[in-house]
Amino acid sequence: MSNSNPNYFRLGLFVFGGLAALVAVILIFGSGQFFKKSFIVETYVEKSVTGLDVGADVRFRGVKLGQVTAILLSGRVYENEIKLDDRKEYVIVRMRILGDPNELLNNVNSLVAIDLRARIKSMGITGVNYVEFDYYPDYKNYPTLPYTWTPEYAVIPSLPSQTEQLLAGLQGLMLKLDQTDFASTQRKFDALLTNLNSILTGDGKANAGIVQSVQDLNILLTKVNQVTNSEELQVLMREIIASAITLRQMLGSVQGDTALSVENIKQASTQLNDLTRIISQSPSSLIWSEPPAKIILPTNGTQGGTPGAITAGGQK
Repeated sequence: MSNSNPNYFRLGLFVFGGLAALVAVILIFGSGQFFKKSFIVETYVEKSVTGLDVGADVRFRGVKLGQVTAILLSGRVYENEIKLDDRKEYVIVRMRILGDPNELLNNVNSLVAIDLRARIKSMGITGVNYVEFDYYPDYKNYPTLPYTWTPEYAVIPSLPSQTEQLLAGLQGLMLKLDQTDFASTQRKFDALLTNLNSILTGDGKANAGIVQSVQDLNILLTKVNQVTNSEELQVLMREIIASAITLRQMLGSVQGDTALSVENIKQASTQLNDLTRIISQSPSSLIWSEPPAKIILPTNGTQGGTPGAITAGGQK
């Protein structure tokens, strides 16, 4: 018995040392996470959370804040006493957020009021999901999920995941496609092709079609080109230019005569106005005017008046 006691002591020291080393490794690789302050928040999701597991990251705009600690159903946590038909059966995602709860918990409600929301996102093609916190002002009118219970932790409202929105859009598109009358669309398309063919080739009656119109236009342009290139047209253009020059010279020479004629007309008009004014003032002057001056004829070789002089009127 005395020989076995040292072996038990050594075994105990080995086990104790292994446990101490294990604790040291956990503390080193855990980077002191066990001693950091944290608090719990939760969000409610109406759809499936496939791909989201316990331990998934919780991030704010890509920066890690914590991790998912539990994924539960509201029917088992808050709705035990409610009938199955009346239960919401939301998925409860609880998350541990690193930070001082005395500072952050008081700000959760104010952050939610300025559109802080939780959304499940996927990490690329890996299919691993995580919870993303961010502000979404575009979803201000998006209704939050209603609930009647008193939450155990602070609640951050959720938004539909991008996958859900994509599937909802595809479902809406498929529904519209199912409601589309393809037969009627095909008939309208056939009628459109028929009308286009008639416009292009004509109907054999009044409508000659665009093709025939283009051909006629080409013929007309060819004839116009032939006419414009003919020598007769060039000679005619030269004659027209010469006539225009001659006409301009004639107009230039006539312009001076016209100005002189206009001046004469102005003078005649002025004289006519004077004559009209005199006649209006003394109408008798047109018939009876003053007698002409007396003419004295010389007598006996002397000049001067004599008692027997004869006036121009033949009177002594």
